[in-house]
Amino acid sequence: MPGKHIPSYEGTLRAHMVNIPACISQCSGIRVFGRRIKSLAFTTDVAILRNINADAVIAVYPFTPQPIITQTIITAADMPVFVGVGGGVTQGTRVIGLAVDAERSGAFGVVVNAPTQNEIVAQLKKVLDIPVVVTVVSQRTDVAARLKAGADILNVSGAANTPAIVAQIRAQFPKVPIIATGGPTEETIRATIAAGANAITYTPPTNGQLFSELMERYRQAEDVI
Repeated sequence: MPGKHIPSYEGTLRAHMVNIPACISQCSGIRVFGRRIKSLAFTTDVAILRNINADAVIAVYPFTPQPIITQTIITAADMPVFVGVGGGVTQGTRVIGLAVDAERSGAFGVVVNAPTQNEIVAQLKKVLDIPVVVTVVSQRTDVAARLKAGADILNVSGAANTPAIVAQIRAQFPKVPIIATGGPTEETIRATIAAGANAITYTPPTNGQLFSELMERYRQAEDVI
């Protein structure tokens, strides 16, 4: 059966927005509160998230999470936001407080980093209604213990080893929801999907990279004139 025709409208001002690689549509997606999510943009840049066609945002950054950052991203985004609440640099009861605040601010889910203790995951499940997303970075992770503690979704971030980690988890837990980093090319994204990822995290170009390309086009246009 031929593919369905999908009418499209882009306008003029948004015609150069950041587009998620089309191959991500091949994954099954994860349905959260009735919304099917296949692609997540890995960014905290509000200018990017206002101009990208991802299904959701995964807002994780290498600093202690701050409620004002969470609130700003959720306010600016027009798609669901999964918020990082620590688990690495930030530990213990502070993670719980940040997660509760994120839920009250409208987060679709909270993301904890790989070092997070299972006891913290269990406590999060006691106080939250939104899903708890637990990051997995190695094939040595005790995934069974993570799921027993209450992890709702696994977020696999293993660099080049991501497809292998996803495949290992999928073989042991056929139905667990898996988000995974897709890598820099369509080939790596397809490999991650084939390994069993339900949704793909995509890292968009930075503001600086996009501006550099735009300025180069402006320079070329002036040279022609």
